Amino acid sequence: MDLLTQETLRTLIQAHDPPCLSLYQPTHRHHPDNQQDPIRFRNLVRAIEESVVQKYRSLDTRELLAPLQALATDAAFWNRTLDGLAVLAAPGHCRVFQFQRPVKEFAVVADSFHVKPLLRVVQSADRYHVLCVTRRSARVFEGNRDALDELETDAFPTDMETVLGDRRTEPHQTVASYGTGTGGPGPMYHGHGSRKDEVDKDTERYFRAVDRAMIAQFSNPSALPLVLVALSEHQPVFRQVSQNGALLAAGVEGDPEAMSVGQIREAAWRAVEPQYLERLAQLSDTFASRVAHQQAMSDLADAARAAVEGRVSHLLLEADRVVPGRIDPAGRISDGSLDDPDVGDMLDDLAEVVLRTGGDVVIVPKERMPSRSGLAAILRY
Repeated sequence: MDLLTQETLRTLIQAHDPPCLSLYQPTHRHHPDNQQDPIRFRNLVRAIEESVVQKYRSLDTRELLAPLQALATDAAFWNRTLDGLAVLAAPGHCRVFQFQRPVKEFAVVADSFHVKPLLRVVQSADRYHVLCVTRRSARVFEGNRDALDELETDAFPTDMETVLGDRRTEPHQTVASYGTGTGGPGPMYHGHGSRKDEVDKDTERYFRAVDRAMIAQFSNPSALPLVLVALSEHQPVFRQVSQNGALLAAGVEGDPEAMSVGQIREAAWRAVEPQYLERLAQLSDTFASRVAHQQAMSDLADAARAAVEGRVSHLLLEADRVVPGRIDPAGRISDGSLDDPDVGDMLDDLAEVVLRTGGDVVIVPKERMPSRSGLAAILRY
C-alpha cells in the first residue's frame, strides 16, 4: 500500500502514458461485510478491462492489468482493508491507497488519472500521525477525528533488537593491580558503569533510530502533526533526541502496549484538536483580512480565473460540498448536472488547478468555513 501525501497527489496529477486506469470502491473492516469487497473489486476490474479493450484495441492488456488481478486474489490484503480503496494504474505504474473514509464506487479508463476522491482525503485538515514507543518497540499510526490505523512499517525500526542487535552497550570494566605480588591474588576487576547506564544509552540510541526513520518515512513526506505516546519517563528522553519538527509539544503519557487503539485515538485527538482548530482559525483570519485588501475571494468564477493564472496560494474547500459543472483551461466555469458523465465537481476541479500551480488545498468542515460559497481562496498577489 502506498502512502498518500500532497507530493504523491501532485505526481498523479502530472501526465502519464495512457491508458490510465482509476478504480475506487468502498471497503469494510470486519467480517462478514468485507467478504463482498474482493468480489466487487473483480467486477470493477472486468469493467475496466472491457473499457481498455474497446478504447485501445491494439494494446496487450495482460501486463497493464496484472497488478490489479494480483490484488484481486491477495487474501491477506482483503483481510485488512479499511473504509475505502483506490487503485491507479498505467503502463509501468501502479499505486494502491487505502482510506479511513468511504469513497464512491467508480472505475474509468482515460488519458489521465481520476484523482478527485484523493483530494478530499489528502487535504483533510484533521489528519495526524501517532508514534507509540517504548524502549524496546515502536509502532506508527495514521488517524483523523474518527479513526486510527496502524501503518505498514516493513522498513521501520519496530524493535530494539533489530536496530542494535549485538551492538548493545556493555558495562565497561577496568583492572586494578591490587595484590599482584608473588603468591598474591590475581588482578581484581572493578566495573565502572551500571546496568541502568547501559539501558539508558541503548534506549537513547534506539529512540534516535526511531526518530530518524519517522522523519524520513512519514513526517517529511506527509507534513502531518505527530503525537508521541510513551511512558512519562520516556517522553523527555525521546524529545531530547528528536529532530522531528512535526512532533507536537502535547503528547500522551502512558504505556502504549497497555492501551487499546480506541484509547490511543481518543487521547491523540485531544492532543491534536487544539492545533487543528488553531490552524483553521488562522486561515480564516487570514482570509478575512485579505478580503478587505482584495487579496482573497469566495466567488467561484473569480477563484477559477485566479487559480488558472497561478495566483491562489491557499484554497479552503467546504467538506462534502459539491458544485456540479466544468472549469475550462481558461478558467471559465459552466454549470451542469452530475447526471451527465462528463460533468464533475467544480470545487474539486479548482483544487486540482491550485495544486498544479503549487498552492495548498485544505478541506474544512462547514461550521469552520469563513464563507458561504463553499470556497475561500487566498491570493499570492
